[in-house]
This record gives sequence, structure tokens and C-alpha cells, in this order.
Amino acid sequence: MSLAKRYVLRLFISLKYVTANVVDRQSGRVVTTASTAERPLRDGLECGRACNAKAAAAVGEVLAMRLKVDGLAREPIHANATKEVAKKGFKNQTKVWAILNALRNQGVNLHIDDDGDHRRHV
Repeated sequence: MSLAKRYVLRLFISLKYVTANVVDRQSGRVVTTASTAERPLRDGLECGRACNAKAAAAVGEVLAMRLKVDGLAREPIHANATKEVAKKGFKNQTKVWAILNALRNQGVNLHIDDDGDHRRHV
């Protein structure tokens, strides 16, 4: 296994919750996680019955702070935005990008991978 993509961001989005995990592919375990299902984060948001992009951005910010505490903010963390949007559906595109942008804004060394398709999309 290549150590070039050791840490990978995995997103789980449902109608009620948004969860972001950073997985160490070498050991196969979750290193850091953040979710709107956690009481402190859930109480600070006004999601109601559904989570929106604002809640997703909050998850990204909490995940970034936890990565900094664990000393992993400078490690390259890989995320495939195209794959995540395709898996989560077009309606959740803003949530996916809210998490990615929040991580970037907080100074996490985030690498957005693409699918290798460099053709012009029309």
C-alpha cells in the first residue's frame, strides 16, 4: 500500500446527521471524527429535522480543530470530491464542499483528488 495517501477523509451524510472521519489506511482505524450527532455540536446548531450546509461547515471546523490537537493538521489528508458528491448525490453537494472548504480554511493540509478525468465538462 502506498503511504502517499495514508490519511483519507470519509463523509457520511444522512437527512439528520453529517459525520466526517479521517481514516488511517495503514492501520485501518478512524483517527479523528466529528459529527452533528454529538451533543455539544448538535446543541450549538439549529438543524431542526435536517442538517444543512452550515451544520456541515461546523463539522469541518470541529474536525480541523481535532486534527490540530492530534498533530495531524500538517499531514496530507486526501479527499476525492468527485467521488463523494457522486456517492452522496447532487443534493448534498453543498454539504460536501462546505466540509472541504472549512477544513481548508482552518489550515488543514487537504489534498483534493480527482478521478483523472481532465476532459472539459460541458
